[in-house]
Amino acid sequence: MASNQPVHSVLFGNSQPQGTNTGGNTGYYDSPVTGTNTNTGGDGLQFYASSYGDQYSSSSYYANPPPAGGPTGEMQGTSGFDYSSGSFWSAFGTGGFADEPPLLEELGINFEHIKTKSLAVLNPFRIVPDNIMDDADMAGPLLFMLLFGVFLMLSGKVHFGYIYGVGLLGVVSIFLILNLMSGNGIDWSRTASVLGYCLLPMVMLSGFSVVLPLGGFVGLLLTAVSILWCTFSSSGMFTSVLHMSEQRFLVAYPVGLFYASFALMTVF
Repeated sequence: MASNQPVHSVLFGNSQPQGTNTGGNTGYYDSPVTGTNTNTGGDGLQFYASSYGDQYSSSSYYANPPPAGGPTGEMQGTSGFDYSSGSFWSAFGTGGFADEPPLLEELGINFEHIKTKSLAVLNPFRIVPDNIMDDADMAGPLLFMLLFGVFLMLSGKVHFGYIYGVGLLGVVSIFLILNLMSGNGIDWSRTASVLGYCLLPMVMLSGFSVVLPLGGFVGLLLTAVSILWCTFSSSGMFTSVLHMSEQRFLVAYPVGLFYASFALMTVF
């Protein structure tokens, strides 16, 4: 039983015009074909152009087209990971973050501050500013204590355990004394920083002990000068930071006992 539904074909003769309604045409081909890809062959067959290839050739087909010039000055690996975007992969690159401070600054090591505080200790008669211990770094004190132990070891005295033990006990004791004496108070890190930096004359004395025996008159004189030097420098820094210049002698007494303990390690 034949069906009355019209059959649409893509092949039309040359004699049949476009849009002709034969057998109930629904207007599927009523609109004229525009474009440059329409090709009419000589055998009476007409081919209609397709626009499927245009969507791949358009620039909007790619959501994120690659840059024209490629990466310039950026840390981008061959695998396509962007190391300069501040993501997880930045930890595996050498560029780092944009506002990242230097590594030594993150570790609390500032050679300029170490130099400034060391010069302030070497010149105790100079006026000490009250903001000299605002950063309270521990790199200088640890370095001086290490040098003190190395010089004692070179002179035949291995006292690393005593050095750190006396240093820890002295920091805790002077920290408590200063907080009882002053109304402003001071934290333990600043106390340790001041005591450690003012150990520099005692480090110089231990360096002399490598080449010069300190048991004689000259050695004892150098030892006394080193104790007074360390005490004068540290008491000046404490009184400048805590604003207690009238109580300098009271501060100098426990501090002098602290440095006398290190002097006993150096001489004996």
